[in-house]
Amino acid sequence: MCLAIPMQITTIDGFLAQAAAKGVAREVNLFLLQDEMPAVGDYVMVHVGYAIQTMSEAEAQSAWELYDEMLAIESAMHRA
Repeated sequence: MCLAIPMQITTIDGFLAQAAAKGVAREVNLFLLQDEMPAVGDYVMVHVGYAIQTMSEAEAQSAWELYDEMLAIESAMHRA
């Protein structure tokens, strides 16, 4: 299964950005979004180090809530 993670851009230098989510920072390549370049503060969906789409803060929060639910279910299954 492939999973993309919503992250917020903190800095941009050309096509490279620093982005953060849940206390984790990563370098993200923005090349795939060159036609709609995000700005610092924007949220992007990141897959294998590449931003693949921009998203709203509400969409990012919704995705994180869903991922947290999935992790809670998985954790409960392993404890049983």
